[in-house]
Amino acid sequence: MGYKTINGSAEDRFIEKKSEFIGYIRHTETEAEAVAFVNEIRAMHRKATHNCYAYILRDNNIARHSDDGEPGGTAGVPIYEVLRKEGLTDVTCVVTRYFGGVLLGAGGLVRAYTQGAKIAVEASEILNMCSAVKAELSLEYPLYGKIGKTLADFDVRTEKEDFGADVRITLYIRSEDFESFSASLIDLCNGNIVIKNLGELEYNFG
Repeated sequence: MGYKTINGSAEDRFIEKKSEFIGYIRHTETEAEAVAFVNEIRAMHRKATHNCYAYILRDNNIARHSDDGEPGGTAGVPIYEVLRKEGLTDVTCVVTRYFGGVLLGAGGLVRAYTQGAKIAVEASEILNMCSAVKAELSLEYPLYGKIGKTLADFDVRTEKEDFGADVRITLYIRSEDFESFSASLIDLCNGNIVIKNLGELEYNFG
């Protein structure tokens, strides 16, 4: 099973009725990392009126959110809902608010915190992570032109190609496809190809 997360961190901001909202998002894999990120933003914005947040983690299936003083359900839950609807995990989102003197009301707060989370997500680089096999193919030059369609059909991602005495291709393929991919190549090349499994890892198929 794959999962969707973000690469690194991102931020964006907007003004709503004189209040400034700043959305921050970061890739976090543990609750300690999530809490540290929230505390980092709080330290950066000590004078902010609120630093509301939500995080969703694969580690122990943890999901938490906080309104940080805003009326119950108007900040943390909307931020969490954006992350959930986007299908994101291993992420923490903090939306900082500097109050501008105009009350937004419950509905206005929900919209504003939803917007704060959305613009942070939109500013980030989304990763579609899957369990993958890193593999190396070794084959003779005449076969090189034959395998392109099979590589495309299986949506493999090529890391590098070396052209020496033979052709060596290092690539990534989804784990569940590796056996059928290997069988297809062996059949296509009449057995004149060496396929090495270099190990499994998580890879972004984008």
